Amino acid sequence: MLKQNILDKLNQQINLEHYSSNLYFAMSSWCQAQGLNGAARFLAAHSAEELQHMHKLFGYVNKTGAQAIVSEIAAPDNTFKDIKDVFERTYKHEQFITTQINELVSLTMEEKDYASFNFLQWYVAEQHEEEDLFKGILDKMDIIGLDGRGLFMVDREIGAMGAKH
Repeated sequence: MLKQNILDKLNQQINLEHYSSNLYFAMSSWCQAQGLNGAARFLAAHSAEELQHMHKLFGYVNKTGAQAIVSEIAAPDNTFKDIKDVFERTYKHEQFITTQINELVSLTMEEKDYASFNFLQWYVAEQHEEEDLFKGILDKMDIIGLDGRGLFMVDREIGAMGAKH
């Protein structure tokens, strides 16, 4: 059985993953409206991936004999300055999620909940990949640029990354 403080933090993380999914779906919609179809597909796929992360946590909590709680989540922003703004916010959001996962992992160690610690190692590795992925997209934007054909090239690159990720 999970200790209450760990259960509370796991339920908080479930809702953060749900919010992440909604955020990326909103970003996908914005990209689609701007004609950035590659980025739109990439972000829609990433939204679905975040839901999988939520479901994985949900299943873990319930398998421990506790109850996963889905709480109200805030509506994500739907307006962005440009494609770089979208991915800067995404990168910043992933850094925030990494901080939350690390705090959760620290709590499991403090409480000597080694099963939860073990379970969360997948999320630690996943967050490393997420930050690297979004930092790489921002780096590509800086290299290619967003003026003229650069925006087309960046969108195409992001779309190609979605097929690989």
